[in-house]
Amino acid sequence: MKLSRNALILCLLILATPAWTWWGGGHDILTQASVKALPEEMPEFFRSAEKMIAHCVYDPDLSKGPSTPHARQAEYGEHYFDVELLKEHPIPEGREAHIQLCAELGISPRKIGTLPYALAEWTERLAVAFAEHRKWPDNTMIQNKCFVYAGFLSHYAQDMCQPLHLTIHFDGIVQEDGTRLHAGIHEKVDSSIEYLKLNPTVLATEQQIESVGDLMPAIMKQIKAGHSLVDSVYALAADLQDLKNPTSALVDFTNERARESVRWTASLYLTAWQLSEDIKLPGWLDRGQADADSAH
Repeated sequence: MKLSRNALILCLLILATPAWTWWGGGHDILTQASVKALPEEMPEFFRSAEKMIAHCVYDPDLSKGPSTPHARQAEYGEHYFDVELLKEHPIPEGREAHIQLCAELGISPRKIGTLPYALAEWTERLAVAFAEHRKWPDNTMIQNKCFVYAGFLSHYAQDMCQPLHLTIHFDGIVQEDGTRLHAGIHEKVDSSIEYLKLNPTVLATEQQIESVGDLMPAIMKQIKAGHSLVDSVYALAADLQDLKNPTSALVDFTNERARESVRWTASLYLTAWQLSEDIKLPGWLDRGQADADSAH
């Protein structure tokens, strides 16, 4: 009886955890496609690692479970950004400025979310790892680190392309009495890539992958573009009721968001690679010697 009760509690905890992301398989498909779409300018070790990077794309969600409460608290807000809560204020350009604005507004940073800063930070971390690769191109430890960092970047980039990650109406349109119209829609949108069995090779075809230039302005532009599609998502509420028999409108919307996710993710990979060319590593860092010593 005790085992059954514990099992029930575990199930309730799982069910109480919101779906804050494309389903894992969706992230897997999008990440493989993003790597396949990369230009030859990117290093070969990275372009041939779509399976490994897709393996790492699950990691941001894995620490959000009830068994890791501290990691969950830190990770939770990294997956969304509720634009409406900023009111007339522009999106702050960094995490510290965001925290300061939240204090002025009397809102917790986690309430609004921190997705743009997570994405910018992991893009720059990948750039630093790429800078190490440029200096030590045969170091497999550095290559493995690039895969992990790219997995985190991929996850947040793709979350940003799911419009319901960018609004207070993340799982239903909030009514005056606190109820939500179309509650449950978030998970249906998240699962659509898997249900429609989108193909990574097809999603990578005819993509125009270019560096985004200045990172934060590009992220802000992507957020505004995604937020403008919230009404389009809710216009598909009826279509989302039967994902096994999708309408053409749902197929078109899912493909458009998937292709944009691929373009955006791959563009950030390329941006990180180009940023890495100008990164100066500290003189005290000697990966060749340190990693050789650790092998003995």
